[in-house]
Amino acid sequence: MLDVLVIGGGNAALCAAISAREAGMSVTMLEAAPREWRGGNSMHTRNLRCMHDAPEDVLTEAYPEEEFWQDLKKVTAGRTNEALARLVIRESARLRPWMRRHGVRFQPSLSGTLHLSRTNAFFMGGGKALVNAYYRSAQAAGVAVRYEAPVARLELVPGSPGGRFAAAVLESGERIAARACVVASGGFESNRAWLREAWGENERGEWPADQFLIRGTRFNQGVLLKDLIAQGADAIGDATQAHMVAIDARAPLYDGGIVTRVDSVSLGIMVNREGRRFYDEGEDFWPKRYAIWGRLVALQPGQVAHSIIDAKAVGRFMPPVFRGARADTLAELARQLGLPEAALEATVREFNAACRVGAFDHAVLDDCRTEGVTPQKTHWARPIDTPPFFGYTLRPGVTFTYLGLKVDARAAVHFGGAPSDNLFAAGEVMAGNVLGRGYTAGVGMTIGTVFGRIAGRSAAAAARVTTAQASNDDGQAAPDAPGRQEPARPSEGLAPRRARARAHP
Repeated sequence: MLDVLVIGGGNAALCAAISAREAGMSVTMLEAAPREWRGGNSMHTRNLRCMHDAPEDVLTEAYPEEEFWQDLKKVTAGRTNEALARLVIRESARLRPWMRRHGVRFQPSLSGTLHLSRTNAFFMGGGKALVNAYYRSAQAAGVAVRYEAPVARLELVPGSPGGRFAAAVLESGERIAARACVVASGGFESNRAWLREAWGENERGEWPADQFLIRGTRFNQGVLLKDLIAQGADAIGDATQAHMVAIDARAPLYDGGIVTRVDSVSLGIMVNREGRRFYDEGEDFWPKRYAIWGRLVALQPGQVAHSIIDAKAVGRFMPPVFRGARADTLAELARQLGLPEAALEATVREFNAACRVGAFDHAVLDDCRTEGVTPQKTHWARPIDTPPFFGYTLRPGVTFTYLGLKVDARAAVHFGGAPSDNLFAAGEVMAGNVLGRGYTAGVGMTIGTVFGRIAGRSAAAAARVTTAQASNDDGQAAPDAPGRQEPARPSEGLAPRRARARAHP
């Protein structure tokens, strides 16, 4: 029988598979996507947030535990499990050496408008390079990888306390038994019917989720999340809460990634389709606030909004992939964006009159603010008065959802308050334990990496216990099956047990 089955193909799944293999277990990964689309949302990422008490390799200054915790507490408004959050924070300090051993490379520290040189380590080549490095490392270590292998449901041992895993059943009907399992199959953000059900109909008779775009993979359908909740797994989080970003309305339905984000928001004003502002654009640094704007836009009429800037803002934010509208007058800009001209001009006049400009500095929480206007803009407020003017039309872009499986510090999935002894979860499928709402840049990859490693080690330990209890089952492999599969490869220095897999033609 197989020791550890890992369901998923992104960062958390890979970290779990590698960690279980390092512990000497036979490991098979099941990735729903074809090989060319492997990696889930992780291939669209670029960094992870790291605690450190002094300058280290690619990180500047210090980012101690308490500051990291306060940042997380602030963006989640306290909707987080502090014990698990602090576990993630502390473990983040030890991730980079392990990642490097498995082929991940980091680029030198960044500075300027991203505000991240102190807090975040960036992957050389982005998330795609990270995913490819992990796949190479996993397979060199002897992890078997099967592609186009979506799992329909999990079998649990009937009557077992804490939901004991027995086998995974693929959509093809194939059954794969294992001594332990890690579910790292993502959230449900690509399941548009589920998003529609969660968000419902608003007071304007709109179905907001119909206007959402999906920034990441189309393969995160939430199948196992729904299956396990139906089987009694404890859920955590709100189905409408998500890492949701305001992205260019011209972005594709799936896999738009980071390049579809528009980062001009804090340098200008945001207006809805009626030409009215609706939130403080300068509330905090952009990396701590960019992920609230998708939800804010989702609550506006038509689930659309427009970022308006003038020439003073050009060059101060990451260039978007699509060009914005450009005009020499606000009236012309309004016509291009389909906004009511008089309303936009009135909004800008009111905003300009309220600006109290001090020492503008986009790298700090400066003293440029508004007075006497609602909503206020608390930082980086400067009159929009220098043509040409620019506008970007934005829609909600969902990265991943926060409804997930409740876990403990061992990453064990809970059933009726009791932890399973051989079923674990990592990544977006359990991120709601730490992220009840809000987001801060890079923390999703931190959660996935930390809990991926924990889940892999926990699954290995559970498999070892089961092996000791039933040694006559040791050495049996999961049955061969049709479908695309990459073979396990031997690796020196690891235990001799191997997942036996047959290469596809």
